[in-house]
Amino acid sequence: MDTSTARARILARIRSRQGRDALQKPAEAAERARWLAEHPRGPLPALEGDPVAHFQRMAARLETRLDRVATWAEAPAAVARHLAGLGLPGRGVASPALAGLDWAGAGLALEARAPRDGDLLAVTDCFCAVAETGSLVFASSPSRPAAAHLLPETHLVLLPVDRIDAHQEDAFERMRRELGQIPRGFNTVSGPSRTADIEQTIVIGAHGPYRVHVILIDEAATAP
Repeated sequence: MDTSTARARILARIRSRQGRDALQKPAEAAERARWLAEHPRGPLPALEGDPVAHFQRMAARLETRLDRVATWAEAPAAVARHLAGLGLPGRGVASPALAGLDWAGAGLALEARAPRDGDLLAVTDCFCAVAETGSLVFASSPSRPAAAHLLPETHLVLLPVDRIDAHQEDAFERMRRELGQIPRGFNTVSGPSRTADIEQTIVIGAHGPYRVHVILIDEAATAP
């Protein structure tokens, strides 16, 4: 449904009530376009220590479990250790972008596809992370389906430390720089899913994973 005519009428009525000169509209539109193109920032909070350390502290507050390895090749074994420690089976799905890792060598049976009903485990990477809030940022694509961080009960994330940005604004800038624009299909995830809609009682896993585990990787960001 085209609502542009109704929108124009509403804005014209607001302008009239404010007593603003219609002749100024082009100049105001140009100023708005300039402001949006510059992406100005507001005040940003200072971080305690470097972004990686700050991210670890904030993620832990969100009940995100954390581990750290030196290389991508070590990640499958770290995933296997985590699952074994929780008594969980090593069966599930991995993002197609991670198909090059040796999952079978670590004793894991992970299929490189999007999750379906009944898949309890997903292993993914993420676009970047935000140190300020301890959040993970996901930009969906055919090789990184959004369902992987929304459907399974257990979600493990491989995160190179060089993709931890200090603030959310830095994550937006990374999207513009690497993807050309902020994609419509992106999600910011802050720990396990939770809600307090019923009697203000926190319930974990109400509408998404109730286990989130991040494996930090010191090696460069490109996955195999």
